[in-house]
Amino acid sequence: MLAIWGLITILGMIVAIASRRVSPLVALFLFPVTACLAAGFGLKTAEFALSGLVSIAPVVAMFLFAILFFGVLTDAGTIEPFVKILLRRIGKNPVLIVPGTALLALLLHLDGSGAVVFLVAIPTLLPLYQELGMDRRILACAVSLAAGVNFLPWTGPTLRAASALHTTPIALFKPLIPVQIVGLVYVFAVAVYLGRRESRRIGQTNSKIMPTSIIATIASQGSRVRFACNLILAAAVLGLVISGKVDPAIAFMLGTMLALLLNFKTVREQGAAIDRHAKAALSMCAILCSAGVFTGILKGSGMLAAMAKASIAHIPPGFAPHIPVVLGLVAMPLSLLFDPDSFYFGILPVLAAAVQGFGLPAASVAEAALLGQMTTGFPVSPLTPATFLVTGLSEIELSTHQRFAGPFLLGASVVMTIAAVLFHVIPL
Repeated sequence: MLAIWGLITILGMIVAIASRRVSPLVALFLFPVTACLAAGFGLKTAEFALSGLVSIAPVVAMFLFAILFFGVLTDAGTIEPFVKILLRRIGKNPVLIVPGTALLALLLHLDGSGAVVFLVAIPTLLPLYQELGMDRRILACAVSLAAGVNFLPWTGPTLRAASALHTTPIALFKPLIPVQIVGLVYVFAVAVYLGRRESRRIGQTNSKIMPTSIIATIASQGSRVRFACNLILAAAVLGLVISGKVDPAIAFMLGTMLALLLNFKTVREQGAAIDRHAKAALSMCAILCSAGVFTGILKGSGMLAAMAKASIAHIPPGFAPHIPVVLGLVAMPLSLLFDPDSFYFGILPVLAAAVQGFGLPAASVAEAALLGQMTTGFPVSPLTPATFLVTGLSEIELSTHQRFAGPFLLGASVVMTIAAVLFHVIPL
């Protein structure tokens, strides 16, 4: 019976979110609480929910202060010089412009927000593409590839996967570092290919002259306050996070405080800097807290274990070891069917518990999912608002963007899945 209650909870949550009648924040809290009470657990429901909140607290803190940290550094102009140098270097040569587009998107995606990448990179480069007569689909594809492959520990999918399995984002990310490097090589290989193809099409020659309007746009963004110190601070904080010697939440918290003191002298300026980025950070933190309640109740009530046991009974033993690699190959198309909250908080825990029943690590399915589900898949998924930013800002239709960029994004997932198998990150 617990398996049935768990199934009702997950399906109800997925349908509610997909219908867009209930926000993920509400659905992730309401459905498990209601199901747990209906199953007869009474006040123990609160205990299960609290245990989930406690387990999710470090992840929430890490995300909150990561957003604030990179936001403060961006406000201080830390990324601006790199952007200006990049735009001057790529000139009017499509062979350089397309890889330069991908590199700019990677720099902008350091804060983990795909929306920020699209809001800054596309308007910045669209005039150049239009002046040269370059295909706008290539601009949309290049920024989508760069943002999609860049699944850093503080990005939404990695945070959700870690939260669902009650582990840390760093624990999931570390084994994937060589896989992500392979993915980034693929991104720039595709960018060079598209750039050369476009160069042949329009017959442009190399030029280092930048449109003055673009330089002016970049020059007006931010300031170069204490650039060297900010750069050292960013490198130090990222080094601590990736090394694992300091908890990421503490590292980003310390980095945020130092960045605020370094770049803003008055309390009012520091408060304004926090306010500029607090809305986006708090919105995601609230969803993560509801997700903690969701997984805490499913796990504490025994629903998750019951569903896993039922799933194991229907999975052929010979197929079980291949679940992670199959998931890696289909993770990108699954982004068209499941929004990130439904998949990572509803589907992933069941898959993880099922493979554990066959002796496989739960992390293997989470790492496989990160190779496509709302990573390479999110820029073409109609379930995410960021997709409509890409198409709207690039002035192309969604179907056009999906047909053009979709195969390249799927290729990235396939290449990274193969790399993950070769690096023994996920079993074959």
